[in-house]
Amino acid sequence: MQTSLARRQRHRRLEPARRPRGGAAIRRAALILPLLLFSLLILAGAVVALGAVTAYAYYSRGLDDPRALLSNLAFDQQTVIYDRTGKIELARLGDLRRELVTFNDLTPDLLDATTATEDKDFWQNPGFDLGGFISASVDTLNGRPRGASTITQQLVRARLLPEQAFADSVYERKIREIIQSVRLTQEYPGVEGKREIITAYLNQNFYGDRSYGIKAAALTYFGLPLEKLSLAQTAILAAIPQSPTKFDLTQNAQPTCSVPVATGKDCPAGKLQLVVPETTEIYARRNYVLDRMRQFSVLSHHTDAEYAAALAEPVVLVPQVSTPWKAPHLVWQVRQQLAGILCPGETVDKCEQVDTGGYRVTTTLDYRMQRTTERWIYAATQGANAKDARTVLRGLKIPASDWSWILKLRGHNLYNGAAAIIDYRTGEVLAYAGSASYTGKGSKKFQPQFDVLSDGWRQPGSAIKPVNYVIGIDDKTMTAATMFMDVVTNFGGHFTPTQADGLERGPVRLRSALQFSLNIPAIKAGLLNGLDHFYQRSKDFGLTFPAGVGPVVSMGIGTLEVHPIDLLSAYGTIADGGTLMPRTMILSVTDARGNPVYPAADAAPVNGKRIVSAQAAYIITDILAGNTDTHINPYWGKWAITDGNRRRPAAYKTGTTSDNRDVAAYGYLPPPKDDNAPALAVGVWMGNSDNTPNDGKLSLDTSAPVWSAILTEVSKGMPMASFVDSRPKGIVTAKVDAFSGQLPGAFTTRTVNELFIQGTVPSQHDTMHVVVDIDEATGLLWQDTCTGPKVAKGFVTFNNVEPSFPGWAKYNRGWAARAAKGPYVRGGPEGTRTVYFYNGAFQPFGASWGGPFAPTKKCEPLPPSPTPCDPFFFPCDTPSPGPPGPPGPPGQTAKPTPKPH
Repeated sequence: MQTSLARRQRHRRLEPARRPRGGAAIRRAALILPLLLFSLLILAGAVVALGAVTAYAYYSRGLDDPRALLSNLAFDQQTVIYDRTGKIELARLGDLRRELVTFNDLTPDLLDATTATEDKDFWQNPGFDLGGFISASVDTLNGRPRGASTITQQLVRARLLPEQAFADSVYERKIREIIQSVRLTQEYPGVEGKREIITAYLNQNFYGDRSYGIKAAALTYFGLPLEKLSLAQTAILAAIPQSPTKFDLTQNAQPTCSVPVATGKDCPAGKLQLVVPETTEIYARRNYVLDRMRQFSVLSHHTDAEYAAALAEPVVLVPQVSTPWKAPHLVWQVRQQLAGILCPGETVDKCEQVDTGGYRVTTTLDYRMQRTTERWIYAATQGANAKDARTVLRGLKIPASDWSWILKLRGHNLYNGAAAIIDYRTGEVLAYAGSASYTGKGSKKFQPQFDVLSDGWRQPGSAIKPVNYVIGIDDKTMTAATMFMDVVTNFGGHFTPTQADGLERGPVRLRSALQFSLNIPAIKAGLLNGLDHFYQRSKDFGLTFPAGVGPVVSMGIGTLEVHPIDLLSAYGTIADGGTLMPRTMILSVTDARGNPVYPAADAAPVNGKRIVSAQAAYIITDILAGNTDTHINPYWGKWAITDGNRRRPAAYKTGTTSDNRDVAAYGYLPPPKDDNAPALAVGVWMGNSDNTPNDGKLSLDTSAPVWSAILTEVSKGMPMASFVDSRPKGIVTAKVDAFSGQLPGAFTTRTVNELFIQGTVPSQHDTMHVVVDIDEATGLLWQDTCTGPKVAKGFVTFNNVEPSFPGWAKYNRGWAARAAKGPYVRGGPEGTRTVYFYNGAFQPFGASWGGPFAPTKKCEPLPPSPTPCDPFFFPCDTPSPGPPGPPGPPGQTAKPTPKPH
């Protein structure tokens, strides 16, 4: 029993223990299950995390470092062109308008308007708004698609994703966009980082009407800097980026008169406004932005009354007129030069940086000189031909003293012109007008936007002559005293050029031939130079010729076409003592951040190229300087340069083509003593775009007065300089015969002092005179038995002039035969007339060709003496009876009629 009892007691003791065993299992299960679920969650999380890591690694491939991308972010900006002061804006290149800002330029209103509308949690989110993304996704699935990109995502999508990110599906691109946005926020942490991001965002945005960046938008629509915008204006700008094309304010605006207008009447001038109507979507969106600002602004603080006023404010835009370029022809040339700096070897059309790089280009242009140049070239062409020319001239403020010569151009078929000013010591272009008016109304005769200076091929006419002669003087094959016969000559192929006045002047020295622009001596000088040599040396002066064009006999009078701006540089070469400076229109270039681009910091000073000797250049300058002195040249000299009542020394030459298609004038002032002052050279061309000739107006009537007017005005107040001050060593002065150019001889009638390069003074005395025996009694050639006495006299002869070209002798002898009869004797191949230099009204060397011509007839011999009659030595003949003579006087008998021996 005890055993059984003990077994029962043990069973009772164990009974409670067995019941708890089942409860423990449940409790263990309750404990294990959460652990198991947690473990499963951890495992699932690990799988998800592993997947997320894998996905992150996959979609991060090809994404560049966001810090490097943002710090080096470049925005397409217009390149801005300025005058030489860097203050006057000439033009903006490219179609888009963008003005970059820094964070300090952004107002609290603008920041709040942007964040409240586009990303209200911008200052706190990690670059990605998960709640907004999920909400937008749900709306999209429910058929209400909308975006949920943060400001950071919008910037990333626009500028910080590689091209290949856009090749996959939109969902994959979105993943990359989110990843890069998060990375960007991590690289730019805190408030400072957010400032960098939102600044880049506001510079990047497109705001319609070709305006990129918030600053450009403010200027385009309201003409205001950011700090001057009203609350309402700020809000409407922040409203645009959602749909820039649809919300373009210009496209939404309507012209509205700000004052009441009667039916059928026009709005008064200055009262027409561009107003965005309240019924437009952009107006409603502006109000939406203002409402968002009221709720979510964190930087700005406005009262309800201020918001109410903003909601009621009308949207009025500034007049949308494009700002015209200043000096537009020069701007186009600057654009080409800029391409050469930025993209060497590429054409301007292939160098996108020129228009989109945001460069700041300071040009060589002097805007005061530019306006002067444009005004005068317009007055003499379009102004002269205007319906009410006097009103135009008055509006241009042309002095009344100049009206006469301008109005004389009216109706003579001269509609276009071009002019430029350079500093010949630096090569800088100071003024540049490629036509009479870039914005003028075009026609066949006047193509306003075509740049005649650089793109036009025009004959220089006589304006080429200084280049021709300076080559010969530099080569020492000519001097300023070299004599040419101004006689119509057949130079081959029936080419018999004449002077416009139809006169032949006979012997003229190079100086006079150039000053008075004689054609035949210029042709002969070109042949003396050698046509090939003349052609090649002309290129050294910077002249270019059309493709396929070579040297011709007539090139000495400017029949080969050149670019007028190149010819101006050639004149600058002579002015600068024979040194050609590279022509430039750009002083400096900086990039959008203000960093210097050109010239390079280590760039060597620009040196010119020696083309001819300083001595040769000075002699030509001395000759051309006489053309502004009426005592030397009363015809060209009337267009001298003046400052008040003083004549300013200047040198110039004109050119008129044989058919009057082109009239030109080129010249320059002496170099100033101040090395930093500009040394001015001016060139003027006039004609028609369709190459039709004018009806007889020469350069002295047209381009010369324009040249004089421009140079007189732009040099006003400058210190007077003298060409003598820049006379180089190696020049000597010698006295020569005024006609032959040789040393004076026994029969020289006039002498002049002439300049020579040392070593080129003539060594031979005058050979243009010969000694001839003359019968003094009759003035005829002596022969024995003349009355006498016989005397030796000197006479001019042209039998041996220009011996290097025997083919010319025939024409020289023919002229001499006519000249021996006196002035105005017509003859020769073209029926021209002889004349003393220069003409009947101006004869600086007298009414002579250097002396008298020798007689061509001999004196008549005297009759033989009668046989003496002396009846004491030999008988005298008895006269034969003849008719009775007349009765003698009373008391005398008539004398018998003598019988002839």
